[in-house]
Amino acid sequence: MTILMAMLRSGEGRVGLVLLALFAALALTAPFIFPGDPLAISAPPLLPPFTDSAHPLGADRLGRDIAAELAWGSRTTLLVAIASALASLLLGCFVGTLAGFLGGWTDDVLMRLSDAFQTVPAFLLAMALISVTGPSLPAVVLAIGAGAWPQPARIARAEIRSLRERDFVASARVAGMHPLVIGFREILPNALPPVISLAAIIAAAAVLIEAALSFLGFGDPNRPSWGSMVAEGRSLLRSAPSLSLVPGLALVAMVLAIHLTGRGYAKALRVKEPAA
Repeated sequence: MTILMAMLRSGEGRVGLVLLALFAALALTAPFIFPGDPLAISAPPLLPPFTDSAHPLGADRLGRDIAAELAWGSRTTLLVAIASALASLLLGCFVGTLAGFLGGWTDDVLMRLSDAFQTVPAFLLAMALISVTGPSLPAVVLAIGAGAWPQPARIARAEIRSLRERDFVASARVAGMHPLVIGFREILPNALPPVISLAAIIAAAAVLIEAALSFLGFGDPNRPSWGSMVAEGRSLLRSAPSLSLVPGLALVAMVLAIHLTGRGYAKALRVKEPAA
């Protein structure tokens, strides 16, 4: 049974995958459904939802199409979530493999470095880095990845340490393989499943951190973002609550989808193959 099939057999995994597929479809089709600049003024200011077929979710106080911003904002959110999770997992696996396989002073130095990064909250680290580099999407991804890598590094290290004395590793040593080749090509692939399970946690945190940064004005000003949409509508909560409610619900649904997918993956890892 493949991991995907096991996830589809799980109610949580199935719901999470369906929601993520819907968000991915929205992100991929946004340029075709809403061509042009999603931040362009195209409607009367504060157009109520469901009153104009050309702008089904209405318009904000500047006259920008809420539906277009929501669709294009899903691209920003998914890109940040995926890129941040990949960056932190790659860096964490690299550091964890070096620390777990080489041991000694290498392990001590890398784990102390991990401790140092863990003492700083990821959101504060992201704000500090963006304050230096300026608000942009790569800066947001770099900031989130820089704060998220220690946890996968520690799990990768623990897995590597438990695997490095196995028979297949001893056989690789006898064959004369370089230690780093053994660590990254022979041991790391076997240590990846529990590390990958962290991707959902990191991606969900990345979604919330990106939204919070955009809400505070630290996001990329040239890209629609659900966080900036919530910030735009906060002063009009009584007269036009949909301005904040729509992107806020989208954020909740995205985080829920990632969380359920992660739960489904974790359950799939525990499913044993039936005996032949």
